[in-house]
Amino acid sequence: MTSPLVHHTPVASERVLALLAPALTEPGAVLVDATVGLGGHSRMALDRFPAIRVIGIDRDPEALEIASERLSASRERVHLVHAVFDEIPSILADQGIACADGVLFDLGVSSMQLDEARRGFSYAQNSELDMRMNPGDALTAADVVNDYAEEDLVRILRQFGEEKFAPRIARGIVRARESHRVSRSSELTSIVKEAIPAAARRRGGNPAKRTFQALRIEVNAELTVLRGALPRALDVLSVGGRIVVLSYQSLEDRIVKSEFAARTSIDAPPDLPVVPQGMQPSFRLLTRGAEMASDAEVEANSRAASVRLRAVERVAA
Repeated sequence: MTSPLVHHTPVASERVLALLAPALTEPGAVLVDATVGLGGHSRMALDRFPAIRVIGIDRDPEALEIASERLSASRERVHLVHAVFDEIPSILADQGIACADGVLFDLGVSSMQLDEARRGFSYAQNSELDMRMNPGDALTAADVVNDYAEEDLVRILRQFGEEKFAPRIARGIVRARESHRVSRSSELTSIVKEAIPAAARRRGGNPAKRTFQALRIEVNAELTVLRGALPRALDVLSVGGRIVVLSYQSLEDRIVKSEFAARTSIDAPPDLPVVPQGMQPSFRLLTRGAEMASDAEVEANSRAASVRLRAVERVAA
């Protein structure tokens, strides 16, 4: 598959490579690109570190096809896997790899998924309500919109979209589906706009953004998968290994912040004068809080506007 999308610019690429670099200096070092997408970060890493191996994971077979083409010049150093990234330990084990030296999570929806109207991720394009990252999965956004009870719609809009008008939007959806199946993104966008107060429609961009985010997260179980994947990735990291996570909305970033804080905190009473070695944390933070993209990067790549970057290093077994 040849696509103009292969020329997309990966977010925060230079900062990502700089953070991973100390862990990727040894020949045969293993980088797990847990969300390989179109292969942008992996290609830059392979070029920058000519002795590393890359294990690229993605649940989207179309993305893997593009990544395979894009990384073909380094084919002997790349292994691509169609899987969900909470399967990292078993994927490494299948390759006879005991631990990873670097792991990168570039979370959320990919450029290709947003830009391809037929995938149904974008409220800006009229398409079928799909939103499956893996087209082979059963549940679609249309199934959620048309089959979920009103109270469940309210729950996911509040929980995954942080939508304060969730009850009004859910009621609007239920009213619309009484006469027909709501199957197009344009119709859902109209329902959302009609459901919320006029004043709210005039600020903060497209009012359907939070609803589409909530549906996408529900369809792909994104937060559940992330909660399982992060601890497993940290556990398989070698001493000196590093993990970098790019998040694009607050729900993802809170999960990352919480897991990294737990792994870098001292397990000892606060008034202990000397912390025994066994109580020292096994990881240290590499970033102070969440790093954001510079104005220059956002100007060059609008997808970087909402990124939050966090990273840790394993310092002990």
